[in-house]
Amino acid sequence: MTTTADLLVELLCEELPAKAVADLAQGLRTGLSERLAKAGIEHPADQAQALWTPRRIAVLIPAVALAQPEQTSERRGPALAAATAADGTPSKALIGFAASCGVPVEALEKLETDKGAWFVHRSTRPGALSADVLPAMVTEAIEALPLGKPMRWGSNEFAFLRPVHGLIVLLGEMVLNTQVYGVSSGRRTRGHRFHHADEVSIARPADYAATLAAAHVQVDPQARRERVRAQVSAAAQTLGGQARLPKDLIDEVSNLTEWPCAIACSIPAEYMRLPEAVIVTTIETHQRFFPVLDGAGKLMPSFVGVANIESRDPNEIRKGYERVVRPRLADAAFFFDQDLKQPLAEHVEALKTVTYQQKLGSLYDKTERVIALARAVAPAVGVDPGLAEAAARLSKADLQTRMVGEFPELQGLMGRHYALAQGQPEAVAVALDEIYAPRQSGVPIAASPLGRVLAIAERLDTLAGIFAVGLKPTGNKDPFALRRAALGLARTLIEGHIRLDLPQILERAVLGIPAQSLKDYLAKVANNVFDDDTLLGKLADQLTAPAVNELYEFILERTRAYYSEAGITADVFEAVAARRPHDLVDFDQRLKAVLAFKQLPACQSLAAANKRIRNILRKAGESGIDIAALGGVDESRLHHDAERALYSAIRSAESDTGARFEAGEYVEGLSRLADLQAPVDGFFDGVMVMADEAVVRNNRLALLERLSTLFLKTADISLLAG
Repeated sequence: MTTTADLLVELLCEELPAKAVADLAQGLRTGLSERLAKAGIEHPADQAQALWTPRRIAVLIPAVALAQPEQTSERRGPALAAATAADGTPSKALIGFAASCGVPVEALEKLETDKGAWFVHRSTRPGALSADVLPAMVTEAIEALPLGKPMRWGSNEFAFLRPVHGLIVLLGEMVLNTQVYGVSSGRRTRGHRFHHADEVSIARPADYAATLAAAHVQVDPQARRERVRAQVSAAAQTLGGQARLPKDLIDEVSNLTEWPCAIACSIPAEYMRLPEAVIVTTIETHQRFFPVLDGAGKLMPSFVGVANIESRDPNEIRKGYERVVRPRLADAAFFFDQDLKQPLAEHVEALKTVTYQQKLGSLYDKTERVIALARAVAPAVGVDPGLAEAAARLSKADLQTRMVGEFPELQGLMGRHYALAQGQPEAVAVALDEIYAPRQSGVPIAASPLGRVLAIAERLDTLAGIFAVGLKPTGNKDPFALRRAALGLARTLIEGHIRLDLPQILERAVLGIPAQSLKDYLAKVANNVFDDDTLLGKLADQLTAPAVNELYEFILERTRAYYSEAGITADVFEAVAARRPHDLVDFDQRLKAVLAFKQLPACQSLAAANKRIRNILRKAGESGIDIAALGGVDESRLHHDAERALYSAIRSAESDTGARFEAGEYVEGLSRLADLQAPVDGFFDGVMVMADEAVVRNNRLALLERLSTLFLKTADISLLAG
């Protein structure tokens, strides 16, 4: 007897947004699977498929159980002691309980526990049929989908992302009676809008993909993506090149088509003089076409478009695609030529008219702050501060050009092109582009020293300013991309090997924001109100500490994820973070040293000992002993061989590692400290730290404080204790 059947749910709509359709289908799959699991209906959740095209979202789940398992229940009644009279006859409470369960007293069972004994009634009933409970699940799962901005159609009160025209809910060959958004379920859907406009009947869920393929609809998104990739690649090869195939563009194009067909097209030669980035942006971002590159990776005068139809006359589609690209490139050429007539420097003054952020002033104000920070950062990177100032002054100028006004994604890149064309030093031109590097996760940091200076200064001002006006990220909201800015700053410092005192430069960034915003910010972090600006000015250096700490912690939190992706475990990161190194290059070196130390056989023993030491010192402090005032170790009061041996080992280790720790040679230093395992173990095996005699106890505490300080030169090793 068949106990399972495949389940198919399809919602047929008008064309859905390309960037939303995948999430809708995935959400429907998750919602259905979770509801099946909650109801106890067995199904292979890992085999549930989310399927979609621009006109439909669907879920196909194989082997769904046709019924819930048997439902058992247990109801507890009166306690055994209170359920019978002295003569053993049932009490009124027991008789009433049995009656409420619909059974005689004799049918009740006894439950023995360590807390006593009770009468219970156990019952078993058949599980509900899946066909009876699935319609409600489907309705709930569809109505729970995240819709963003839904729309209404007709005179309906309900709303969805686009008008809904059909619903399929099939369990095996059976249609389950369901209704959503005014549409009743059936087994009929529609094929391709042009190739097969008639309705299509789905006999069984397993036939869904093949039936739609016969109607010119490729419903499997992965198969459709591969079709786009293969066809675009083949079309590019016919042009003598290879297509640029960004994953995001392939995904978007596959979500715009049900039956993708590639068309090879050409770019008029007159526009090939434009910077490649301009042409690529026009073709990819604005038209969703694929540029073609030659063997050297240089842009060819060609592109590939993807149609949602298998045309009998592809040449007409080609002409249409070329016709829509031409005016966009003509506009770009006009903007480019006009922009070249005006030096970038002449755009700087106009930045005063563009608001960066209401409380932080104009883009001109931001530029001035970035200039000051760039001059401060430059020496650490080996860059002339004057050159850093010259580049920073031009860093926002291209935002006023016609090209960037039309293509905002080209900011920085156009600054580079215009600066080179107008005779600016190449280092300055490159830096105008690299100020935004890394533009996203996983891409390289700025390659040039000057570019790194600008990238650091830009992010310092952004973080300090946006935090100051109270717009730091909350939850998933990060409108100013501060998390990305913090990670970009950290990566530039670490990967660029730039030794910079991070709290110090953050303080400079904080103090550089507009006076009123600074006043409000410092008052907020200090939880105080300053009516006297003179007093605020005098206390500014002290009051910036909480603000700087907040920014430092935010940046450090971004590096946590960065190192986690690199395989650094949380305990290693926390051990170093506990020491709060000011220099992220130093932070990186400490991490690598602790990672190496963790592999040594002595690590766990020493980590446990350090943890024990920290606990002893903490408890001693809580008992009223001032650890900081204990002074040095008095060698004459070391009575036990084990404490003398440990003291000697500590002094030797201090001598061997002092210069190494000062030079940042943490791997060598920690490796040397591993030799302390034996004397440390011997000390704890043979010595009672908290001796009755105060002078002996305090001397031993001073010895442990000295040992702890030695390990803390690199990290808090106690946090490695498992």
